[in-house]
Amino acid sequence: MKIWVILFFVISILFLAAFHLFALMNLYPIYISSPLLFIAIYLILSIPSHKKTFRGFK
Repeated sequence: MKIWVILFFVISILFLAAFHLFALMNLYPIYISSPLLFIAIYLILSIPSHKKTFRGFK
């Protein structure tokens, strides 16, 4: 995987973690920050671990 994709994921995780921290301090709604942080963590774990699967015979 390219270094730019990994760098983008790391920066997005750090930004969304800070956004979630502000939500825990009641500065932003927590129901907006929690799903965003969950989706970012899910993508950073699922995209690199996705392997090519069998798609059938052609």
